[in-house]
Amino acid sequence: MDALDRELIARLRANARTPVADLAHALKVSRSTVSNRMAKLEREGVVTGYTVLLKPDSHAHRIVAWMSIQIEGNDSRRVMLSLLGEPGVTALHGTNGRWDALAELQADSLAELSNVLERIRLIKGIQNTETSIHLSNFRG
Repeated sequence: MDALDRELIARLRANARTPVADLAHALKVSRSTVSNRMAKLEREGVVTGYTVLLKPDSHAHRIVAWMSIQIEGNDSRRVMLSLLGEPGVTALHGTNGRWDALAELQADSLAELSNVLERIRLIKGIQNTETSIHLSNFRG
Protein backbone atom coordinates (compact mmCIF):
# COMPACT_ATOMS: atom_id res chain seq x y z
CA MET A 1 0.00 0.00 0.00
CA ASP A 2 1.44 3.36 -1.01
CA ALA A 3 0.60 7.01 -0.35
CA LEU A 4 -2.06 7.06 -3.09
CA ASP A 5 -3.82 4.04 -1.57
CA ARG A 6 -3.74 5.65 1.88
CA GLU A 7 -5.16 8.92 0.53
CA LEU A 8 -7.86 7.03 -1.38
CA ILE A 9 -8.84 5.12 1.77
CA ALA A 10 -8.93 8.37 3.80
CA ARG A 11 -11.27 9.96 1.25
CA LEU A 12 -13.50 6.87 1.16
CA ARG A 13 -13.65 6.86 4.97
CA ALA A 14 -14.83 10.47 4.89
CA ASN A 15 -17.49 9.65 2.28
CA ALA A 16 -17.71 6.14 0.80
CA ARG A 17 -20.22 7.42 -1.78
CA THR A 18 -17.80 9.87 -3.38
CA PRO A 19 -18.00 9.33 -7.14
CA VAL A 20 -14.91 7.83 -8.78
CA ALA A 21 -14.60 10.91 -11.00
CA ASP A 22 -14.45 13.19 -7.92
CA LEU A 23 -11.87 10.93 -6.25
CA ALA A 24 -9.76 10.92 -9.42
CA HIS A 25 -9.90 14.72 -9.64
CA ALA A 26 -8.96 15.17 -5.95
CA LEU A 27 -6.12 12.64 -6.19
CA LYS A 28 -4.93 14.00 -9.56
CA VAL A 29 -5.09 10.58 -11.26
CA SER A 30 -7.34 8.99 -13.87
CA ARG A 31 -10.71 7.41 -13.08
CA SER A 32 -9.34 4.04 -14.19
CA THR A 33 -6.47 4.39 -11.70
CA VAL A 34 -8.96 5.00 -8.89
CA SER A 35 -11.17 2.10 -10.02
CA ASN A 36 -8.18 -0.24 -10.30
CA ARG A 37 -6.85 0.81 -6.89
CA MET A 38 -10.26 0.29 -5.26
CA ALA A 39 -10.58 -3.15 -6.87
CA LYS A 40 -7.08 -4.09 -5.70
CA LEU A 41 -7.77 -2.93 -2.13
CA GLU A 42 -11.00 -4.95 -2.09
CA ARG A 43 -9.32 -8.04 -3.60
CA GLU A 44 -6.50 -7.90 -1.03
CA GLY A 45 -8.98 -7.58 1.84
CA VAL A 46 -7.82 -4.10 2.86
CA VAL A 47 -11.25 -2.67 2.03
CA THR A 48 -13.81 -5.17 3.23
CA GLY A 49 -16.97 -3.18 2.63
CA TYR A 50 -18.71 0.16 2.54
CA THR A 51 -21.15 1.37 5.14
CA VAL A 52 -23.50 4.11 6.24
CA LEU A 53 -22.67 6.13 9.36
CA LEU A 54 -25.58 7.25 11.52
CA LYS A 55 -25.77 10.04 14.05
CA PRO A 56 -25.06 8.60 17.52
CA ASP A 57 -28.56 9.46 18.77
CA SER A 58 -30.41 8.13 15.71
CA HIS A 59 -30.77 4.72 17.37
CA ALA A 60 -31.70 5.51 20.95
CA HIS A 61 -31.98 1.85 21.92
CA ARG A 62 -28.84 0.66 20.14
CA ILE A 63 -26.41 -1.22 22.38
CA VAL A 64 -22.83 0.05 22.33
CA ALA A 65 -19.95 -1.92 23.82
CA TRP A 66 -16.18 -1.84 23.80
CA MET A 67 -14.12 -4.96 23.43
CA SER A 68 -10.47 -5.08 24.49
CA ILE A 69 -8.64 -7.68 22.40
CA GLN A 70 -5.40 -9.55 22.99
CA ILE A 71 -3.82 -11.01 19.83
CA GLU A 72 -1.56 -14.06 19.68
CA GLY A 73 1.98 -13.65 18.39
CA ASN A 74 2.39 -11.82 15.09
CA ASP A 75 -1.20 -12.17 13.83
CA SER A 76 -2.08 -8.49 14.31
CA ARG A 77 -2.47 -7.52 10.65
CA ARG A 78 -4.64 -10.52 9.75
CA VAL A 79 -6.76 -10.18 12.91
CA MET A 80 -7.27 -6.44 12.35
CA LEU A 81 -8.37 -7.07 8.74
CA SER A 82 -10.83 -9.71 9.98
CA LEU A 83 -12.19 -7.32 12.60
CA LEU A 84 -12.62 -4.57 10.00
CA GLY A 85 -14.81 -6.99 8.05
CA GLU A 86 -17.10 -7.66 11.02
CA PRO A 87 -20.32 -5.61 10.61
CA GLY A 88 -20.75 -5.22 14.38
CA VAL A 89 -17.40 -3.42 14.70
CA THR A 90 -17.97 0.31 14.21
CA ALA A 91 -14.48 1.50 15.19
CA LEU A 92 -11.16 -0.25 15.70
CA HIS A 93 -8.05 1.07 17.44
CA GLY A 94 -4.58 -0.36 18.06
CA THR A 95 -3.44 0.07 21.66
CA ASN A 96 -0.48 -0.67 23.90
CA GLY A 97 -0.28 -2.40 27.25
CA ARG A 98 -2.19 -5.57 28.12
CA TRP A 99 -4.57 -5.28 25.13
CA ASP A 100 -3.56 -5.01 21.48
CA ALA A 101 -6.79 -3.54 20.13
CA LEU A 102 -9.97 -1.80 21.23
CA ALA A 103 -13.10 -2.35 19.14
CA GLU A 104 -16.30 -0.35 19.44
CA LEU A 105 -19.26 -2.66 18.87
CA GLN A 106 -22.89 -1.80 18.12
CA ALA A 107 -25.95 -4.03 18.03
CA ASP A 108 -29.73 -3.63 18.07
CA SER A 109 -30.26 -6.20 20.84
CA LEU A 110 -28.38 -8.24 23.42
CA ALA A 111 -28.92 -11.33 21.25
CA GLU A 112 -27.30 -9.57 18.28
CA LEU A 113 -24.43 -8.36 20.50
CA SER A 114 -23.94 -11.93 21.68
CA ASN A 115 -23.65 -13.06 18.05
CA VAL A 116 -21.10 -10.32 17.31
CA LEU A 117 -19.03 -11.34 20.35
CA GLU A 118 -19.12 -14.99 19.31
CA ARG A 119 -18.04 -14.22 15.73
CA ILE A 120 -15.15 -12.09 16.99
CA ARG A 121 -13.99 -14.70 19.49
CA LEU A 122 -13.86 -17.27 16.67
CA ILE A 123 -11.34 -15.20 14.67
CA LYS A 124 -8.10 -17.16 14.52
CA GLY A 125 -5.35 -15.29 16.36
CA ILE A 126 -7.50 -13.73 19.07
CA GLN A 127 -6.16 -14.93 22.40
CA ASN A 128 -8.38 -13.12 24.91
CA THR A 129 -11.13 -10.49 25.04
CA GLU A 130 -12.91 -8.37 27.61
CA THR A 131 -16.14 -6.52 26.80
CA SER A 132 -17.81 -3.60 28.56
CA ILE A 133 -21.30 -2.37 27.70
CA HIS A 134 -21.92 1.38 27.50
CA LEU A 135 -24.48 2.40 30.13
CA SER A 136 -24.51 6.20 30.17
CA ASN A 137 -22.75 9.41 29.10
CA PHE A 138 -21.39 11.95 31.53
CA ARG A 139 -19.73 14.17 28.98
CA GLY A 140 -19.75 14.49 25.19
